[in-house]
Amino acid sequence: MTDFSFDLSRRALLGGSAALLAAQFLSSTSAHAQAADRKFAAALGWTTYDSGRHLQDGFTAAVQELGGTLTTTDAGFDAKVQSDQIDSLIASKPDALFITPADAVAIAPAVQRAITAGIPVFCADSAVPGVAVNTTAMSNNFGMGAYSCEYIAKALNGKGRIARVLLPQNESWDQRTLGMEWTLRRYPDIKIVADWAFALAGNVTPRQAVDNILTANADIDAIWCAWDGAAVEGTLAARAADRPNLIITGIDGGSQAFSYIAGPSQLKLSMAQSFYEMAYLAVLYAHQHLAGGKIPRLVITPTYAVTESMLKDGIPDDFDVPGRAEALGWTRAV
Repeated sequence: MTDFSFDLSRRALLGGSAALLAAQFLSSTSAHAQAADRKFAAALGWTTYDSGRHLQDGFTAAVQELGGTLTTTDAGFDAKVQSDQIDSLIASKPDALFITPADAVAIAPAVQRAITAGIPVFCADSAVPGVAVNTTAMSNNFGMGAYSCEYIAKALNGKGRIARVLLPQNESWDQRTLGMEWTLRRYPDIKIVADWAFALAGNVTPRQAVDNILTANADIDAIWCAWDGAAVEGTLAARAADRPNLIITGIDGGSQAFSYIAGPSQLKLSMAQSFYEMAYLAVLYAHQHLAGGKIPRLVITPTYAVTESMLKDGIPDDFDVPGRAEALGWTRAV
């Protein structure tokens, strides 16, 4: 599969209120000059996988287009490292701090230190509990979990045996499991026969976990995964176990998961999040806040339920640039 060719600029693709706000900054010479002098910092919980890459791309593109300079750190999913990096960025006194939390609870004290130091904080992908950041842009995690479980339930006609691969260490990500469980309340004939919770510091990979689940459950019908990394590794395990009829779903979106869905393969659905848009909105609202404007406390960005039929013309890597999904004919699911 090859990427779609699409020649519109990212700025041209911005839709709705985001486009109007961006235009305000870009149309005023004095405002744009002021924006160009702003110093931003981003403490990213990770930059790996499609999710981390799209978040980083969104921050970078927004700063380039709306003005300012950007210093970025990558914690590699290590909460202690990210907390230390936040403290280091606080010392540099940026005009605003952007954060993508891998372990939002663990880094909350460091985020509070930034706020106490008078630095506006904008989060993408996950909320930081108990800390009053300026804006959080994220997906409806509960809704994504509920939707992907509904997909499995309908595919099984409301009856079957399923396993779950969970992602509990981030409070926002764990909402996906709660959404999944809410949906299952309407399907009493679907039984959960195996659970495995991923741990960042653990020694078992999702592939190994799914291998074990399939070995122990010869009659399992589906595996609900809290993120696409597990869904992709689960697909590899299903292939190795010769389980062609297994149904696997994931959450995140991106080229890797889309390639397996388009295959086709056992991976049937990805709840594709708008990571790029989350990051872009963080920068946009940082500028708006610094200019004295009103900004939202919480923004729920679009999620697209991507299946094989949506990828028949290729694999789009820019689906989460605002406006691009609509150009593809995709509609928001959550």
